[in-house]
Amino acid sequence: MTARRRASFVAAVYSLLLALLILGPLLGPGYLLLRDAVSTPRSYPTDSALGLTDAAARAVPQDALLATLSTVVDGGLVVKAILLLALWAAGWGAARMVRTVLPTAGLGPQLVAVTVTVWNPYVAERLLQGHWSLLTGYAALPWTVCAAVAIRRGHRRGWFALAACLAAAGLTPTGVLLAAVTAVAVLALPGGRSAAWLRVTGALGLFVVASAPWLVATALGGGGGDGSDPAGVAAFAARAEPGLATLGSLAGLGGVWNETAVPETRTTLFALVGTVLLLAVVLCGLPALWRRRRHPVVAALTAIALVAVLLPALGATAWGLDIGRWLVQNVPGAGLLRDAQKWVALAAPLYALAAAAAVLRRPATWSVSAVLVVLLALPDLAWGLGGALRPVHYPPSWQQVAAEVERDAHSGDVAVLPTGMFRKFSYSGSAPVLDPAPRMLPEDVLQTGELVVAGGTVKGEGSRAQQVERVLLTGGSAADLASLGVRWVLVERDTPGPRGESATTLAGLVRQFSDEHLELYRVDGDVARHEASDRARATVIAAHVLWALLLTGGLLGAGVLEARTRQRRRHQP
Repeated sequence: MTARRRASFVAAVYSLLLALLILGPLLGPGYLLLRDAVSTPRSYPTDSALGLTDAAARAVPQDALLATLSTVVDGGLVVKAILLLALWAAGWGAARMVRTVLPTAGLGPQLVAVTVTVWNPYVAERLLQGHWSLLTGYAALPWTVCAAVAIRRGHRRGWFALAACLAAAGLTPTGVLLAAVTAVAVLALPGGRSAAWLRVTGALGLFVVASAPWLVATALGGGGGDGSDPAGVAAFAARAEPGLATLGSLAGLGGVWNETAVPETRTTLFALVGTVLLLAVVLCGLPALWRRRRHPVVAALTAIALVAVLLPALGATAWGLDIGRWLVQNVPGAGLLRDAQKWVALAAPLYALAAAAAVLRRPATWSVSAVLVVLLALPDLAWGLGGALRPVHYPPSWQQVAAEVERDAHSGDVAVLPTGMFRKFSYSGSAPVLDPAPRMLPEDVLQTGELVVAGGTVKGEGSRAQQVERVLLTGGSAADLASLGVRWVLVERDTPGPRGESATTLAGLVRQFSDEHLELYRVDGDVARHEASDRARATVIAAHVLWALLLTGGLLGAGVLEARTRQRRRHQP
């Protein structure tokens, strides 16, 4: 094994060890259930999972993928495997990116890049917020840079690699946008063996294919077509952490909107210390990158890093918030922009590259010191963020309720009590968690998407769900529920939340199941069906198949061409 391949192998192993150190407690038996993250033993290809409801298609194709894979593998294992793979790939990809852009970089600089990419506030805060699938898009960024460089150099495998990167990032709409911006930025600069406009056109074409599931679902389902609640712009704006202004928090890859979804050290003045330590490592490498400023990759990554830090900071100002409110009200799909801090992920490739450059051609002690400084900047990321990231065990009643609903398949949708999206179960810890019912049950669960956040409420897009909630809270009749397509009412007994006069409604229904955790009621009689047409479902499923083919085809094509390249090199004299 050559020294170059040995360094690559060690970097990959080191990245895996860091990922295991972070996720360790979560990898035991049980399920991920923390804020926005929900994994269940089994999920189903409902209209909601396919994005064919009046709510925005935010979890497409993520939910459809889980619905497919959980038919053969426990859904909890699938989520853990994807999350572990994402963190591992993020670090390993950073090492490959450094080796690609800085060819003289040895093992030390690669390990520093791995550490900066995996061990930072962005990863910690997105894990605590439950954005596990967004981290697949984050992980794709350094690999996207490598693919774009290969394309610029005229290597055919670069296009296959870019297809795989965009598809992997496309597990969520935000993820594929992150990867597409990175790819276009690198490909658009002049130079290379092909015209820039041809490269950009090809990348945008792959982006459309990778985005097909949520683009088609949005077009057919109309989710979010009327715009998002402007209140969400301020609620989800980037936030200043202790000792740091908003700009400082973002520059340190922190500043998530939810002040409770942060590591303990980011709630004190140690946030300032940690940010200074991380930025010290990064800034030490900027002179070396400045000397390479004409390198197209360095120039592209610098530009998008500046934009990724400055725009969310400006977006948190008074006039920035006004612009954001106008956008989400008047521009379809602009609701994707409202969680502004998530776009800071675009700065991570430059940070990794700069950190590696800081120890380039330096003694090994410099690399060791840089790694230790970055680790010490966020000590509580280790071992499940101090135990916050741990598996949850569902009561058996969830499986019993799912089986009861499945026995009467396609009979109607499910309403839930208490109303609202988030729960605090006795078995889920102190943090609020997204209701698992929509992913646990084989029928569509009607929820408004309304979020209660500090400072107020952000409305969702689920108009029919809002009508159903009004019926329950005002004590409406079973006939009212049936006219809205509701066959089942699930009462989650061990969580607080609004119930209103729902006892009156429940008194007119048939109780099918009850224990200390859940009650399930059935609405008798004819129920109006509210479901997507067969044509719409077939079209969206075809878009999902196209996305899956892009992912598998890209991986296979890149792997085969890479193997052939290595074989030719071995046979060269």
